[in-house]
Amino acid sequence: MVNAWCTAQDVINATGVSVTDQQLAQAQADIEIFTNRIYADTDRIRLRDLHWLGQAVARQAAWIAGQFGLETRLDATQIQQDQVSTSLKDDGLVLAPMAARALRRVSWMRSRTVHIRSAIEGAGPLIGDPMSDGIDERMTWTPYGGA
Repeated sequence: MVNAWCTAQDVINATGVSVTDQQLAQAQADIEIFTNRIYADTDRIRLRDLHWLGQAVARQAAWIAGQFGLETRLDATQIQQDQVSTSLKDDGLVLAPMAARALRRVSWMRSRTVHIRSAIEGAGPLIGDPMSDGIDERMTWTPYGGA
């Protein structure tokens, strides 16, 4: 059993790819590096963020299963071989594209605008948009709108 934000069965369910415990552990370690969060802090992470972290680990594990020499690659943005050139995005050689997409949905991985109320706006209760990320702490969230 690997301490990860998803299980090997979650990887199969999300991607259709079977992975080993070692690949799952490596994916977990990769996502921890990219998010600056560790599995031991899981109880301090919100449910919505845990959902997206699990999705990121699942996608990374499936991607790792198809990669060769992942840990010995050079840091490059452009590769040319046999007169064919490829340009890669920032972490294109080390992070699965769908894992990167899931990580952009984790609350601390995106920028936010914070509105500071002025004295002119009054001192009444804060009323906010329930769809706003800023109100997340006061609402219960579950994936797919279900319980």
